[in-house]
Amino acid sequence: MSLKLQLLQSFSARGSDGATYKVRAYERLVPDPSLNDGQEHWQSTGVLEYRLEDGALVDARADGSMQVVRSGVQLTGP
Repeated sequence: MSLKLQLLQSFSARGSDGATYKVRAYERLVPDPSLNDGQEHWQSTGVLEYRLEDGALVDARADGSMQVVRSGVQLTGP
C-alpha cells in the first residue's frame, strides 16, 4: 500500500535527557481510488504520526505524553 505523509505542524519539546527536540506531526495519506483522472489524489487515513526532525518515530499517547521510540527519552511538549 502506498503511503504519503503530510506535515501538519512542528513544535519544540524538552527531553528527559535535558535536550530540546523538534517534533513534527504528520497526517498519513493513502491514494484515493475513487478519482481516476490520470493524476494522483490522496485522502486522509485519520491517523497522525509524530517524528523527530531526524525521522525518529515518537510514540504520542492518549494522555498527552510522548516518548522517542528508539531511545526511550520522554518528551514534554509545547
